Amino acid sequence: MKKIGILFGQERSFPQAFVERVNAKNVDGIVAEPVKIAKVVQAAPTEYAVIFDRISQDVPFYRAYLKNAAACGTAVINNPFWWSADEKFFNNVLAEQIGVPVPKTVLLPSREHPTDTSAESFTNLAFPLDWEGIFKYVGFPAFMKPFAGGGWKNVYKLNSMEDFFDKFQETEQLVMMLQEAIDFTAYFRCYCIGRKYVRIMHYEPRNPHHLRYVANHDVSDEMMKLMESYVLKINESLGYDFNTVELAIRDGVPYAIDFCNPAPDADVHSVGQENFEWVVEHAALYAIERAQAHVAGQNNLTWGNFIKEAANPPAKASSRAKKK
Repeated sequence: MKKIGILFGQERSFPQAFVERVNAKNVDGIVAEPVKIAKVVQAAPTEYAVIFDRISQDVPFYRAYLKNAAACGTAVINNPFWWSADEKFFNNVLAEQIGVPVPKTVLLPSREHPTDTSAESFTNLAFPLDWEGIFKYVGFPAFMKPFAGGGWKNVYKLNSMEDFFDKFQETEQLVMMLQEAIDFTAYFRCYCIGRKYVRIMHYEPRNPHHLRYVANHDVSDEMMKLMESYVLKINESLGYDFNTVELAIRDGVPYAIDFCNPAPDADVHSVGQENFEWVVEHAALYAIERAQAHVAGQNNLTWGNFIKEAANPPAKASSRAKKK
């Protein structure tokens, strides 16, 4: 019997529905349940062929547990090693390299010194920074937000240089990004599961949270196909099994605004019944696929093109071909 476990925190609707949906499919030799952890022993495999991770971004103990599980053969959705290394600023860097439009963005050092550091720790950092060049590149209005994390926490909309310095005082030890504001005519939030299932959801981030999925943007079929291609390209490069990509359309161009969401909102009360049904069904299908493909004792993680190409660059591949 192969077990699929789901690891979660305070959320209730999605984890319960996911377990019920997997089990309702009655796939021979596969069962789903909430993960139970009684002890974590180094190099000891878990009882799960697959673990669906919904909480380790907030609980370091769970992230370490999942790395141990993955090293011992569990297929973890999403890969905990890559998730630990990834962040939103790098996402923008990679998006530019693969041809997906993104807003102009710069990285900012934290306003306050990190714990156990002092001014002497920043010998390599210019003081003051080239604020004039930064503001000229990004422009105003702009958004300032953490370079990692999510959930609209510590996000500021800024209209001027004075506004920036006023709000920057509040960010303390957070490393922030300053990002061009995209004056969009349509906005979409897109689930991507298994780097092949895509759900493009009409979304309005300017609405109150409970009404953000109550939107209906008029865009062409060609634009929908272009957005789907961008969603797949991003997730193929990053290697996420479960993620959301937010796209804002300005002057006919879809800009990827936020696409490092490996534990995205999937609560029925916020995403709505139709979107909830889609994500439960496709998450269950994909987890079952991973369980069926699972081979005990081997590495069952997935990796994105960025890592795979770095590990096996084209030059090495051609060099091998010449030797043959």
